[in-house]
Amino acid sequence: MNLPPLRDPFFTYRYRRRLHVLRVLLALTTTFIIIRLFAIPHSGWALVSTVMVMGNLPHIGGVLDKGRQRLLGTVLGAASGLLLILLPIDLPLLIPAGSLVAIGIATWLTFGNRHGYSGLMFAISLLLVVGDGSHALDVGLWRAFDVLLGTLVGIVITVLVLPQKATDMMRFMLAENLDRMARLFHVHTTASAALDIDTRALLKAASSALVKQRGLVDAIHRERRLRRDELDDIISLQRRMLSTIELLLETHWNTRAGHDRIEAMEGLRDEQHRLARELGTLAYQVRTGQPIAVEISQFDLQRYAPLATTAVSAQGRALFSPSGYLWLNRELARLTEALVTRLGGLTRLPSRRLRRASGRKWARRHTATPDRGAQDVPRQP
Repeated sequence: MNLPPLRDPFFTYRYRRRLHVLRVLLALTTTFIIIRLFAIPHSGWALVSTVMVMGNLPHIGGVLDKGRQRLLGTVLGAASGLLLILLPIDLPLLIPAGSLVAIGIATWLTFGNRHGYSGLMFAISLLLVVGDGSHALDVGLWRAFDVLLGTLVGIVITVLVLPQKATDMMRFMLAENLDRMARLFHVHTTASAALDIDTRALLKAASSALVKQRGLVDAIHRERRLRRDELDDIISLQRRMLSTIELLLETHWNTRAGHDRIEAMEGLRDEQHRLARELGTLAYQVRTGQPIAVEISQFDLQRYAPLATTAVSAQGRALFSPSGYLWLNRELARLTEALVTRLGGLTRLPSRRLRRASGRKWARRHTATPDRGAQDVPRQP
């Protein structure tokens, strides 16, 4: 039975931008209702804080990571501001000077480490509390309360309302990249000219996705499903696979003699098409939460050795491109097998939620049809 759309992880991933906007607006509405219902003084700061905490918290891992930093920075910053207001010293520049010193210390302590956001929230909260430097204790207290209220509302709404998990984002980005690489490898086996615009767009999208995956590592780690070293291995293998495919795309047609020798290798195209289909199958298994069970066929280089090692051009010059080309194909298959092994060893990667959510819709779109060769490479949803 399929999950309702709102509980489908792919639904929250596909519409993550719209859902994040919805969460921000809902959080602001909730904060506005609270401050109007209870007539909270200086309530504008609560609305400002809600926007600040929701600005870049699109997934639960980000909430768990940065939410703690925001709360810590907010509490310490507000407390520091109140302490400056309560000091029994009547000096005109005490509060401004004390604020500068406190912000300087916080910035020094958090510079260049993962707690930098706490330092930022410390400074913002302190400045909101001290305001123009007056000694109005009630104003400082209400501002501190407003900051905490806005922060908590933003975090609660992000966690409870159609939450986006960083682990699911990583999963879908990985599946999309595998689909892209399957398509690129298939295009490579049929290309007869330089890279076209669509191919370059696929390469650019795949590289961009790797950067985004790297940015999710801390958030995924906070969700306690995958370790940093596991994520590093997955991203590294993708990068090496993409680099290998790019080399294949760039070097395949360098010389006509080398190309003719490669075309004469009987069965090579079938092996390449099979690897492209296996990449697509792997993408489907990752996307739908299936256990990773695809078997990657390795290239048998020995059967092509006579054509590769004795390649000579019409001018009598040795051709090294066939051997290098075969090595790149074998390397891509080897890296794919290594990725399959790594993914297969992750006990928390399979997902019952995704298997229920995928249903027949994805099965129809991703199941290969016999006797269609490389045209069966699965596409992204």
